[in-house]
Amino acid sequence: MPNKTKKKAKKKILAHSNHSKARTGFGKHMRHLLSYLYNTGKYEIVEFANGKVWNDPSLSEMPWKTIGSLPFEQHIIDECNRDQNKGRLAAYGHAKIDDVIVQEKPDIYLGIEDIWGLEHFWKKPWWSKIHSIIWTPVDSLPLLDKHIESVKNTKNYVVQASFAKKALEKNPHHDVHLFPVPIDPSNFFKLEDGDRQELRTSKGINPEEFIIGFVFRNQLRKSVPNLLKGFKIFLDENPKSKAKLLLHTHWSEGWDIPKLLLENNIDNSLVLTTYYCDKCNQYEIKPFSGQNLNCPSCGSQGSQQTAQITRGVNENQLNEIYNLMDVYCHAFTSGGQEIPIQEAKLTELVTLVTSYACGEDYCTEESGGIPLEWSEYREPGTQFIKASTSHSDIAKKLKKVLLMKANKKIEMGKVAREFAIDFCSIKNVCGDFDKVLDSLSPIDNYDFDISYVDKNPNHIPAQIDDDRDWVIDLYKNILKVEDVESNDEAGINHWLQRLGTDLSRDQVLDFFRKTAFEDNRKNKKVPFDSVLDDDDEGRRILFAIPEDENDVFLS
Repeated sequence: MPNKTKKKAKKKILAHSNHSKARTGFGKHMRHLLSYLYNTGKYEIVEFANGKVWNDPSLSEMPWKTIGSLPFEQHIIDECNRDQNKGRLAAYGHAKIDDVIVQEKPDIYLGIEDIWGLEHFWKKPWWSKIHSIIWTPVDSLPLLDKHIESVKNTKNYVVQASFAKKALEKNPHHDVHLFPVPIDPSNFFKLEDGDRQELRTSKGINPEEFIIGFVFRNQLRKSVPNLLKGFKIFLDENPKSKAKLLLHTHWSEGWDIPKLLLENNIDNSLVLTTYYCDKCNQYEIKPFSGQNLNCPSCGSQGSQQTAQITRGVNENQLNEIYNLMDVYCHAFTSGGQEIPIQEAKLTELVTLVTSYACGEDYCTEESGGIPLEWSEYREPGTQFIKASTSHSDIAKKLKKVLLMKANKKIEMGKVAREFAIDFCSIKNVCGDFDKVLDSLSPIDNYDFDISYVDKNPNHIPAQIDDDRDWVIDLYKNILKVEDVESNDEAGINHWLQRLGTDLSRDQVLDFFRKTAFEDNRKNKKVPFDSVLDDDDEGRRILFAIPEDENDVFLS
């Protein structure tokens, strides 16, 4: 029966991504955006938090309603454990997305995630009935089919870089908005010269040393080998530079950095990193010498590790780390938006950036950046164009900054900060996005039923020779399962095994039809008023409940 519950005065936004307290780019995105929208007082906000269980009690401490996207029902958890693909999709909220839509009845669904995390949501029966928005990074070309399909079916589509907007608008689709991840300029700023020198001294850095910085998650798409090769060339060509490389990252994932240092014959003492103690929350800058070190600040044993998502410095400390640097160098294969580039610009650093993907926005003179040259290679499988940043150009551009006059660096730094504020600040990004939300009318009544899709037990399969294709046809057309190969690979394999051993096609078809019939019977909706008498004397209801009058009232 259609639910025509009258909506409240405020539009309700269901915002879906990493939990806003997560130490990730998506988490920071949610934190800044939802805080801004919450403080306007204009919206009823519900956060649908990836990485958290639906009924996690800690979520009650949030300023807005927050529901975890992971299932709590044991039978769903068991299914996810049996089927790796279902488990992967559940991590992105697929197991509970329909439940939260039915429960919360939002006017606006906002999905902030990589496109594969939102895949096939645009095929849901509720997608076009409410205002559905995708805000996604596009990090490489050519576009994936799912990018094209999703933008065709989504009236409000948001990307984070100019190159992504240009690529999506080559074909006539719905409007594509350009909104980067919003950054808080008050968290990142250049320290006064005296304070900066004092900080460097306190962290064991000689004021005369030339510190090249890179803040990154140690993923394979971050071009660490290229950067180290470029750094080695720079050292050899500029022996008096007193240069050191500061890598703020976790050394126990991704690239094997110690091995790369050996390969490039780079002295370990010339490469610094951040060690963080989760006992006293203090950090230290020093060469890498393993994990679980003793903390000199508090004396805790084995409490120091290199910085990582789950344990690491706060925003104030990260601002200090940027202020230890003389230049920021961000070499990567691709990226939808690399937040450390904007943070570095806010601290008025000259930024060297690979001139591909989102880097196109941040390597220009107008952005206070310098482009790094690259050559193309292709990623197997996706056929994505990826950038191999030129190590010789890294060395060349580092030398350019080393020899740059002080007033020129100051001028470029100020340009960089102003660009980051104009392009990425919370005030500008969230303010403009708020205007988009204002333009969307409320859904006054939920006059559609999204809780159940009728099955079709009368479907007659076509003549299909291949057993796999035949089974997929039954799933799609009898049980109405969307994207069968993604959602139920284990089920397909089960029926292929049964067809090859003990069951005929007729028996399998009979099972599917009976299942569809039974599902329809169980889920059949009967309008409540159809069971009441309708006569001149009016309608009367006898409501019996086996408790006291309070329960009747609450019911």
